[in-house]
Amino acid sequence: MAVTEITNLEFGKMVQAAADKLNKNAEFINSLNVFPVPDGDTGTNMASSMASGAKYERAENSTAVGKLSAALAKGLLMGARGNSGVILSQIFRGFAKATTGKEKLSAQDFVDAYANGAKTAYKAVMKPTEGTILTVVRESAQEGLNKIKETNDLTEIMHAIYESSEAALKTTPDLLPVLKEVGVVDSGGQGLVFVLQAFDEALSGRVDKSEGYKPDNAEVDEMVNAMDHQSVQGKLDPKDIKYTYCTQMLVRLGKGKEVTQQFDYDTFYNHLAEMGDSLLVLNDDQVVRVHVHTEHPGEVLSWGQQFGDLQTIEIHNMVWQQEEIMEHDDEEVETPVEKAKETAPAPETAVIAVASGDGIAKLLKSLGVTHIISGGQTMNPSTQDITDAINKSGAKQALVLPDNGNIFMTADQAAEVADIPTKVVHTKTIAQAMSAMLEYNAEASLDDNQANMEENMTTVASGEVTHAIRDTKIDGQEIQKDDFLGIVDGKIVEATPDLQETAIKMVKQMLDEDSEVVTILVGADGDSETAEAIKAAILDVDDELDVQIYDGGQPVYPYLISVE
Repeated sequence: MAVTEITNLEFGKMVQAAADKLNKNAEFINSLNVFPVPDGDTGTNMASSMASGAKYERAENSTAVGKLSAALAKGLLMGARGNSGVILSQIFRGFAKATTGKEKLSAQDFVDAYANGAKTAYKAVMKPTEGTILTVVRESAQEGLNKIKETNDLTEIMHAIYESSEAALKTTPDLLPVLKEVGVVDSGGQGLVFVLQAFDEALSGRVDKSEGYKPDNAEVDEMVNAMDHQSVQGKLDPKDIKYTYCTQMLVRLGKGKEVTQQFDYDTFYNHLAEMGDSLLVLNDDQVVRVHVHTEHPGEVLSWGQQFGDLQTIEIHNMVWQQEEIMEHDDEEVETPVEKAKETAPAPETAVIAVASGDGIAKLLKSLGVTHIISGGQTMNPSTQDITDAINKSGAKQALVLPDNGNIFMTADQAAEVADIPTKVVHTKTIAQAMSAMLEYNAEASLDDNQANMEENMTTVASGEVTHAIRDTKIDGQEIQKDDFLGIVDGKIVEATPDLQETAIKMVKQMLDEDSEVVTILVGADGDSETAEAIKAAILDVDDELDVQIYDGGQPVYPYLISVE
């Protein structure tokens, strides 16, 4: 049956379908990471961003689609994580602007709004690159404008837009050589294709029976840990934790005495979505695994029992855990100087850095950073996270160091909506942040600090050591799964089966006649013995170098090594 307009009912179904589709396929999108390293997060970022948008849309009481799309855009903006999440938010920002004041959307309204979303997304990126999500949104938007000339049936138009997005996605490796070299399509573009596919299915009435990519138990544990890490961070006041109980269960589908319902993913997921946040639902034919933060763990368990018996259950009181963490932190590291700081007035300028690892956080604070947002690779903070850190700092102005290129656009958006004047120092690595902080001057203006800090950070070379998660060929390197990789300023320069050998070869490439200081940050998967061996090898090259070793505690990368 033809659909010629979109009411609040259709729009709500489309948005929810897109959120569900991205959630189901997040790990598949993550797997399209160009580098074969365990830090792919595009799918996680887009799913989290869309979930925030869907939440805002559901909370909007108006039945006018214009207001619902504005709520969606606001939720996407505040929940945006990573560059892909920000671009997705910009697409729907443009969409919302074009639907202002509209109660319903005609076919023409819809295609015009989507086309405006494409234009807005291009404008949001300083140097638009073809072969990315931008290509997919532009090509599919143009198809919508073409199709409206033939029909006003939105089911036909939406299907044409979706099919065009798939075709555009397939061209991304031809437009971006690195994608072709590795043999993947653009991950952000794939995320948008899933959104448009969900829209198509919702409008046509087709039900998505696919269950998406299924991560293994180790990957699920990492996803759960990332969610919990984002929800309970650092010095978060326990009173600010919205939901008390982190609740996990494994349900054996169709087994047990209390089974009253046949498992349906959407029914199961949507009910839990109303009970809390940080929701993760993964299933196969036999079991469904659930992670959710809620005030009513008993109701979560009772819901699960309607579909099968409970094989495992875990419930943690996050408020109590956070209280314990804060008490422990105070006992372990608090000094008389730090106690004095608690009663001191807020700084004139808040210097806010994104970092993962207790050691790195302490190191940055010793250099003058005033606030740490816990995050980084695989745990990109949202616009809301950064905005809250700025607004709650008590300062009159702020500087933000994202310390990751994938957080740039999120930080820039946060700076735009923050309550106080804010500038972003575009640091891509922890090493750049440390170098930038050497130029920070509390008496200087925001503009001067931003300029001086960004200039100084270019004097440092940043190296990362991690492992490969798949076979591939990139940057002229033949890489085998489980090889250790040496990455210098975003380029893989070494790949060997031996971690220590990889690190030493990488550092030797980073050294030149002007090198003076080498800093080794030992991660959660690193050890001091290997760090000392790396130091010895560096001093064998030049015994006048100052080589410093710190416990960074960062995940994913056993060693972060900088040379300046």
